[in-house]
Amino acid sequence: MESHVCCQAKDVSSENEDPGAAPYGNFINYYTFNPPENRLSLIPPSLLQDLGYGANDKVVILDVGCNSGDLSVALYKHLQQESTPAGPGAEGRLHLLGFDIDDTLIQRAQSSNPFPGNVSFIPLDFTQDEASHAQLDAYLRTFGRCMFHLSVCLAVTMWVHLNHGDAGLLEFLSRLAAVSEHLLLEAQPWKCYRSAARRLRKLGRTDFEHFKTLEICGDMAKNVREHLERNCGMELMQSFGSTSWDRKLLLFRKRTEINKG
Repeated sequence: MESHVCCQAKDVSSENEDPGAAPYGNFINYYTFNPPENRLSLIPPSLLQDLGYGANDKVVILDVGCNSGDLSVALYKHLQQESTPAGPGAEGRLHLLGFDIDDTLIQRAQSSNPFPGNVSFIPLDFTQDEASHAQLDAYLRTFGRCMFHLSVCLAVTMWVHLNHGDAGLLEFLSRLAAVSEHLLLEAQPWKCYRSAARRLRKLGRTDFEHFKTLEICGDMAKNVREHLERNCGMELMQSFGSTSWDRKLLLFRKRTEINKG
């Protein structure tokens, strides 16, 4: 389920290259038109230190909707350069798990993974509660954890929303918050919803089941933030500005008991 799609149509030569050809956002060539650097240029390499994790702490990261893994690997390298001191065993302190709904994309991610000891990829549908949580729980238990230190969810929310409706989006956000100490999130703006629906119709495919009945609309970054803060025990820490596609990267954290009170 990835993730990231441009609001504007691209000049492409085949249906497989057309963003509208992937109703779950699982584009086979996504990173050719939105390379990892578009996000990483906004994320400081010192992010983990800024969140309070020391150089000797083992940090576990989740990448939601990882597609072919290009951004997962680039993010690992981006954060690892600051978080890992030199020395024997230092490379073992940062671990990243990426998942996607598309088996083919996960196979591609697995086959091209340059860091198999620290970066893992699994097929998983996070909207399926029991099965997905069992897999994530099993991964976390190998590190003695019940939550990820950081979850990254970049431009996934629209696809969940279009395919599972308002209730599905809110449940997705609640589940994500439940497994995350910190959450870096990029929500597609509403104009992208209209563009995705238009492209799907242009290809002669069935419209998104829930698009015409969605009541959560308008400023999607605001809507997502309000749900996370009101219902999920999270608070906004920082905005890293907007990407070249005019999308905000928002960083949330679990509220402490002091902040709750």
